[in-house]
Amino acid sequence: MGRRGDAHRAVDTHAQQPSGEVAHDRRWAGDLRSSIRSAAVLLTFLLLIDWAAGTLTAPRAALWGTLALVLFLVLYPPRVSAGEGWLASRGLLGARRVRTDRLVSVRCLNGVGQRLVLRDTSGARVEIDPRVLVANPPLWHRLDEDARASAEGGSLTCGATALRRVAERIDRETALTVFKVSGLD
Repeated sequence: MGRRGDAHRAVDTHAQQPSGEVAHDRRWAGDLRSSIRSAAVLLTFLLLIDWAAGTLTAPRAALWGTLALVLFLVLYPPRVSAGEGWLASRGLLGARRVRTDRLVSVRCLNGVGQRLVLRDTSGARVEIDPRVLVANPPLWHRLDEDARASAEGGSLTCGATALRRVAERIDRETALTVFKVSGLD
């Protein structure tokens, strides 16, 4: 029978991703629940307002349901996972996969929502939110390790700056978290 400390050490060693395992977005389920909740709240408010005004009919309820469904589809988070040599993003309309050990370019698209665009030698392309990498160090570690291999192999010709920015952001977020936890913020 093991001691209590042995169980904690087993959990700690399991949290570190060996190179052959697949890393997943740990916040995906919470983001999915949040999108469902948002759509349900919108539907509830629209139905309540329409009911209170005395104008609720079956066609209007169907319209509000359709509007809530559209909101859910817009907010649906892609599921990001990575393994040795690949990164995949699976959404409602299918999955996209890129070979991270054969990257050609990594670009950062700025706009309303920042996106990181990865492209490999076969032309495959994946767009992910950099916040997914910031929130999931095993995903970032897998991508960073394979991107370095791509750069050393000579296939990664464009993207060192974008990867460096993401690395700096992850380092900054990690430092802030350490300061908050230790009470030094």
